[in-house]
Amino acid sequence: MTLPAVEAEGLTRRFGEIEALAGATFRVDPGSIFGIVGPDGSGKTTCLRLLSTVLTPTAGHARILGFDTVGSPWQVKDRTGYMSQQFGLYDDLTVEENLSFFAGIYCVGRAALRERSARLLEFSGMGPFMKRRAGRLSGGMKQKLALMCALVHTPEVLLLDEPTNGVDPVSRRDFWAILHDLVRGGMTVVVSTSYLDEAERCGRVALLHHGRIAAEGAPADLRAASGLTVFEVVTPEPWKAAKLLAEKIGAGCRAEPRGDRVRLLLPHGSIPDIAEILGVTSIPFTVAEPTGPTLEDVLSMLGRGTADV
Repeated sequence: MTLPAVEAEGLTRRFGEIEALAGATFRVDPGSIFGIVGPDGSGKTTCLRLLSTVLTPTAGHARILGFDTVGSPWQVKDRTGYMSQQFGLYDDLTVEENLSFFAGIYCVGRAALRERSARLLEFSGMGPFMKRRAGRLSGGMKQKLALMCALVHTPEVLLLDEPTNGVDPVSRRDFWAILHDLVRGGMTVVVSTSYLDEAERCGRVALLHHGRIAAEGAPADLRAASGLTVFEVVTPEPWKAAKLLAEKIGAGCRAEPRGDRVRLLLPHGSIPDIAEILGVTSIPFTVAEPTGPTLEDVLSMLGRGTADV
């Protein structure tokens, strides 16, 4: 049986009376991307801090490449790269100088640093900016530099806490292309995100809700297992139509106005007669064919307790 790159069992962290993470259990295969997904305050950052040894668990345990995060913290640190939400770049240092500084923390020698810096600058596309101060970089470029600093000691496991938060869509796409290149090279990535389109790029995800894992698995499997059916109702009066549909269909239904349409989420295969509900009104509408749910749909319905996963 292959040793998991990352393993958590009953991982729990309390801050006084607040249970930020409760009994998280999951395994991450080597050479894969595992997403820790949820809204703000769901426990994502706490989970990453526990895996990176920044925090110690109140209960349960975590292992990185077989090393316990509490019993063998230095072995864990040597083998992991951790990029926090507010990564500590030095704005008055250049890209090159930031890399050199973080290499020094990990005791990377000069010859190794030259080779690794050249490789990191090339694959990140940051080569033309190596002499630019970090404070003059764009948001997306700062995130790339932070990633390079987390990789400078060639870790086997990369832990990323919402690395693209606040970054523009093009920079987010470029960042994820880099992550997939790293995984193709054999690295394991654990990444937290509140962006559901990013979660779809992961091999497996854990959906967090109020500090607990509500569901875990491959995104496609979670969508298929949710039991949700989605309709889109095109109408010039989406708010009025959404209110009426929610009232008539009742418990378990979610009607969301989106532009010129209503996105209708229905659990457990219940298919109401939408035409009959709206037909008695003066609201013009067109009902599109039913579709499968997105991961965003699944997470929103899990929060309400109306999805099956």
